[in-house]
Amino acid sequence: MTGTGDSTDAGTDVERARALVARARRVVVLTGAGISTDSGIPDFRGPQGVWTKDPAAEKAANIDVYVSDPEVRRRAWQNRLTSPYWDAQPNEGHAAIVALERTGRLDTLVTQNIDGLHQKAGSDPAPIVEIHGNSSEIVCLRCDHRQPAEPIHDRVRAGEDDPTCQELTRAGAICGGILKSATISFGQSLIVADLRRAEEAAARCDLLLCVGSTLAIYPAAGLVPIAARAGAVVVIVNGGPTEMDGVADVVVNGSISEILPALVNAP
Repeated sequence: MTGTGDSTDAGTDVERARALVARARRVVVLTGAGISTDSGIPDFRGPQGVWTKDPAAEKAANIDVYVSDPEVRRRAWQNRLTSPYWDAQPNEGHAAIVALERTGRLDTLVTQNIDGLHQKAGSDPAPIVEIHGNSSEIVCLRCDHRQPAEPIHDRVRAGEDDPTCQELTRAGAICGGILKSATISFGQSLIVADLRRAEEAAARCDLLLCVGSTLAIYPAAGLVPIAARAGAVVVIVNGGPTEMDGVADVVVNGSISEILPALVNAP
């Protein structure tokens, strides 16, 4: 574990952060890909990130490319079949947020992740805002019909390399629209209600705990200045520096699955 300086600094940072979390009465947690790396899900832009190792994979995350290029869609569907999401299990970082929730002090959990591990860990879905959607559902880009992902995966396994929507229209015809993971791609707008809910939570909390995010992607990163301007304490826990370290009251760098339980399980 490292901190903002040597190992002594790291210990001091953990103690300071733990004291701040213990005093907080209304906590908002913002999580990014870093909280799930210990569950075997790689991040996107880190040294071993999905896009770092395979820049072509980033194309599938752009809605214009996805819609216009059938080959990108075919690769995306095959990649989904072997995704680590389906077998991944929550780690101690996810469990620590559940523990915080059980104290009655968690106001809202905003996550940039699409893996559903917070729910799998036992977090109540009600206070969760999945700002980038959830990969466990599939949406039609023509008729907006949503359905569980696994039946579509079965169709891909059976030989449909670019499955289309089979819902019936009001006229009785098959829709035939392009199917996509129900996640927010580059070029798509966030759900306005989800964004508003996240921003309102940041504005009313007394502590914003940012976990496993580089805080480089907006509008999620914008929750930090919103909370700080409203007078909230900002604590950042991440594997390395973030774009918002200068705004934080305390920054702790190191293993999230080790640090987060230490912050939440304050005596």
